[in-house]
Amino acid sequence: MDRHLVSSDIATSVAEIISDLKHLEGPLLPILHAVQDTFGHIPNEAVPMIALGLNLSRAEVHGVVTFYHDYRSHPAGRHVLKLCRAEACQAMGGDRLGDRAKRRLGIDFHQTSADGSVTLEPVFCLGLCSTAPAAMLDGAVHGRLDAHGLDTLLAEVGA
Repeated sequence: MDRHLVSSDIATSVAEIISDLKHLEGPLLPILHAVQDTFGHIPNEAVPMIALGLNLSRAEVHGVVTFYHDYRSHPAGRHVLKLCRAEACQAMGGDRLGDRAKRRLGIDFHQTSADGSVTLEPVFCLGLCSTAPAAMLDGAVHGRLDAHGLDTLLAEVGA
């Protein structure tokens, strides 16, 4: 779906998502995932609609969006690179990889490169502790990542 929809299109799509998923037990997270899958982020105007549809306060919905690192309130770049920040990855050089990625992209965590190609996000465990340090690029996990491997991943996405 086009990420540059006008507000009425956003409202219509969000209303459909809420209607389709509000019957689930604990529907907030599935609704937020569906909204983000549709728009690439959680548009600000979706928060009050979700709150109303689930009989929650806007603060509750906003709190969930800002608490979980997987949700974003602004569009991501064309590619999303998540670097594991958990202890096993830190012990195996994850901090150096994070610093290298920041330098190469010219950004910090939670930011998108100036050309819009890559959003850099921290993640607190990818479940690859035995192959640390680990990263996830566009949903594909990569273990035993070193500087060369990181450079290769960035080159693959044109960064």
